[in-house]
Amino acid sequence: MDSYLTLLSFGDRGWGDELASGALVTIALALATLPFGLALGLVVALLKRSSSAALRAVGTVYTTVFRGLPELLTLYIVYFGLQLGMQHAWKTLGFSGNLEMPAFVAGMIALGLVLAAFSSEVWVGALNAIPKGQREGAYALGLTRGLAFRLVVMPQLLRVALPGLGNNWMVLLKETSLISVIALPDLMYWTGRANIVTKEPFLFFGAACLIYLVFSLISSAGLQALERRTNRGVAHNAGAGR
Repeated sequence: MDSYLTLLSFGDRGWGDELASGALVTIALALATLPFGLALGLVVALLKRSSSAALRAVGTVYTTVFRGLPELLTLYIVYFGLQLGMQHAWKTLGFSGNLEMPAFVAGMIALGLVLAAFSSEVWVGALNAIPKGQREGAYALGLTRGLAFRLVVMPQLLRVALPGLGNNWMVLLKETSLISVIALPDLMYWTGRANIVTKEPFLFFGAACLIYLVFSLISSAGLQALERRTNRGVAHNAGAGR
């Protein structure tokens, strides 16, 4: 037991520092990916509800591709394929040297593309749940399309979409574990290194499980608080109507 505690301790004799830094990288990557993926997902959802058949086709193709591809394959395409394309363009423009994509940026882009595909379905469902009369009433009051969306549609949209987007966040947290394959020093990267050096797989993979579970529990509590906050007006109106 003492040897296990030593291996998990902080300092030169333990791997606690590395696991803690890896956990920070994991949560930083998830937090950086979330706004990018959700914003892109909302754009894709608007494309899928567009009056233009061409734009609807673009949105449909996007979700079909990135929901169908394995996340790991998407990560490899972004990290290696996009990097090769950038280097080719860099040399075509006459610049010397190699242009490399940081693993963190590649992970954020790849996971963000996947998150956008899945969150777009949540956004579409939420948009369909908002009565058309809400927008028409906003236009009748003189609001522009942009103001009507920001002041009238968006607050309701967030309330309806939050449960589904919360599920997307929980999935995103788990998918960050894939980033270790491109040598980003996240939690799974350091867990694997510790296992190779110490030959203690149960100890370190068990510790990683506990850390991910802590992230999930904190996320669940935060999402429940957000849902209560976004639903407070609905609950108040329901109580007033009785």
